[in-house]
Amino acid sequence: MSQELTQQWLAEIQTLRQQLAQLESDRDSGWESAEKWRQLYNTEAEQRRTDAQMSQVAIAELKAEIQKLKGIEDATLPDSTTATAIQAEIEQLKSPDELQSKLIAVMKERDRLLQALKTEQDNHAQTRNNLTTALGDAIDSLTRERAGGDGGR
Repeated sequence: MSQELTQQWLAEIQTLRQQLAQLESDRDSGWESAEKWRQLYNTEAEQRRTDAQMSQVAIAELKAEIQKLKGIEDATLPDSTTATAIQAEIEQLKSPDELQSKLIAVMKERDRLLQALKTEQDNHAQTRNNLTTALGDAIDSLTRERAGGDGGR
C-alpha cells in the first residue's frame, strides 16, 4: 500500500510541477505583454507630446503673424470700426486649425491683391507710355504742320 501511496504522491507532485511550470509560463507571457503595452503607450505618449509641441509652435507662429498683420492694420487702417470688426472675427475662431485656415485665406487674398496691384501698376505705366508717345507724335505733327504752313506764307 505504501508503494501505491508513493505513486499517488509522485503523480500529484508531477501534476503540481506541470501546473507550476504552466503558471510560470503564463506569468512570463503576461509580463511580456504588459511590457509590450507599456512600450506602445510610451511611444504614443511621446508622439502626443511631439504633436502638442508642434501645435504650440504653430500657434506661436500664427499669433506672431496676427500681431504682424495687426501692425499693418494699425498702420494702414486707421478706421477703428474696421479694426474692431476684424478683431471680432479673429475672436470667433476657436481652434488653431480655424485660425490657420483663415490666415491662409487672408494670405491668398493678399497675394491676389498684390498681383492685381502689380498688374494695375504695369497697365498704368503702359498707358502713361502710350499717352507720352501719342503726345510726342501730336507735337511732332503740329510742328511739321506749322513748318509747312510757314513755308507757304
